[in-house]
Amino acid sequence: MAAASLSRLSRRATTSAVAAAPSLRRLLSATSTAPAAPSAPPPPPSQPAAAAVGADRVRWDYRGQRQLVPLGQWMPKVAVDAYVAPEAVLAGQVTIHDGASVWSGAVLRGDLNKITLGFCANVQERCVLHAAWAAPTGLPAETLVDRYVTVGAYSLLRSCTIEPECIIGQHSILMEGSLVETNSILEAGSVLPPGRRIPTGELWAGSPARFVRKLTNEEIMEIPKLATAINDLMQSHFSEFLPYSTAYLEVEKLKKSFSIPL
Repeated sequence: MAAASLSRLSRRATTSAVAAAPSLRRLLSATSTAPAAPSAPPPPPSQPAAAAVGADRVRWDYRGQRQLVPLGQWMPKVAVDAYVAPEAVLAGQVTIHDGASVWSGAVLRGDLNKITLGFCANVQERCVLHAAWAAPTGLPAETLVDRYVTVGAYSLLRSCTIEPECIIGQHSILMEGSLVETNSILEAGSVLPPGRRIPTGELWAGSPARFVRKLTNEEIMEIPKLATAINDLMQSHFSEFLPYSTAYLEVEKLKKSFSIPL
């Protein structure tokens, strides 16, 4: 009996499936022949390629690093034969004189006061030079690095004065109002506190910096030679870049007007 009932149930299920098959086929055929949904409107025509490139260039010019950054009415001034590395940044009241060099990664921020780099002076890699509005000691708040001065890499100078023919060792810190007189040397890793003075012809070192000894005449004679050697090295780097000023255009005019090789 059970087998007979199961066979009857199976036959009924098969019959209902066969009867439902035409209706499923009709539904499927109706779905396939239904009109397609309207597609999205075509995108507007893109801007010309030249305009897109120009916009990208403008964005890049303002996002990328710039060597000379004007601040208000102040614009850094760089002499024709001074070298400023592409990775260095000069902002605001900064003046770089002839033969001076600012090496890679250095930052000279003259937003509050003046920063001056004298003839044949050099500021090496990763140095930071800036200045305060005013020094609490009443001394000049400008930052002055005079001629034939060598500032070692990773040094920090803030509102200090370095007279001609001095050497500042690497990783040194010179605070507000400090003064390094001519023909002096500050050893590497030294810290010169605010208002401290290094007399002429002396060697100082330490944190805080203290007197070590007097310099010999031979050592004093070597100080400008080091700055000159760095200036000579600068020439090989400087030759890889275009001039910063328009003086080369004047030279071209003179060559054409006089028709003589220069």
